[in-house]
Amino acid sequence: MALSILRLDMRAPDFSPVGAGDLYAAALEMSVWAEKQGFGTIVLSEHHGVDDGYLPSPLALAGAIAGRTRSIPIGVMALLLPLYDPVRLAEDLAVLDLASGGRIGITAGLGYRPEEYAMLGADWAHRGRVMDEHLDVLLRAWRGETFEWRGRPVRVTPPPASRPHPFVAVGGSGRNAARRAARFGLPFQPAAQNAEVFALYTSECERLGHTPVLLPPVGEMLWVSEDPNRTWSEIGRYLLHHVMSYASWQTHNVGSVVDSAATTVEELRAEDKYQILTPDEFVAWTQAHSESPVVHFPLCGGTPPELAWPGLELFASKVLPRLNAPG
Repeated sequence: MALSILRLDMRAPDFSPVGAGDLYAAALEMSVWAEKQGFGTIVLSEHHGVDDGYLPSPLALAGAIAGRTRSIPIGVMALLLPLYDPVRLAEDLAVLDLASGGRIGITAGLGYRPEEYAMLGADWAHRGRVMDEHLDVLLRAWRGETFEWRGRPVRVTPPPASRPHPFVAVGGSGRNAARRAARFGLPFQPAAQNAEVFALYTSECERLGHTPVLLPPVGEMLWVSEDPNRTWSEIGRYLLHHVMSYASWQTHNVGSVVDSAATTVEELRAEDKYQILTPDEFVAWTQAHSESPVVHFPLCGGTPPELAWPGLELFASKVLPRLNAPG
């Protein structure tokens, strides 16, 4: 059975009939539901200064979800590491690790929007170097070392419960990201399938004496419905808002994991990257892609909870039992 992921990014565009508060309340309820259904993980994303309120503080939401759940892992993919003070981040993640029972982890990313760096006073031109520096500070701080960083005495207490440290992977899509993950001896979670980058990460780990841990990219976005045509008519505008927002951030040298040229719901549906499937089609897709995670994105683009819940409940009643059936 493929890993089921509940993804949340908390967009609340002006045209959505529900406000941000309603969406956050729904996200907490959906997280509790996902744990009860046996989902593998909850994944949060991060961006800043976006008109629709894209989640800017994923660790705060991760802590709220951890307080409502008991066992499901919670990941931030990706946490934009150069935008943080790494000493405060080491403290925050240590506390979250202790309070959640080791359930909160991050995939560290660089980000690709210069305006976010400008807003938070971070160094865009040297972001790769800053990323390396911040990873080093995190790992040293969690080892309990007392050290100096940029002239500041550093001692992070209490130490996290997880050993050797809370879960940290390195994200990215290029060769520099692969080398960075190998250099720090950390798992690598690329943004997309790329055999050349995978091979580079593995070879660099072997050269440096580290065990490679390659995590799959987050998979395709899937919804389940007894009537896909109706569901496309209900939520298509929200899915389109999501992809068009990402497209507006992309330039010739800045891209994202969401790659779509669609400008209408019809074009988005024809691309077949975001799929609304019947229960039978959903089961068939999952069986044919058993190594790929199944990403449930119920509140995508500010989809109202009343339109989002039916697909989740249909998955639980008519898909999950068939995937879990013996044989």
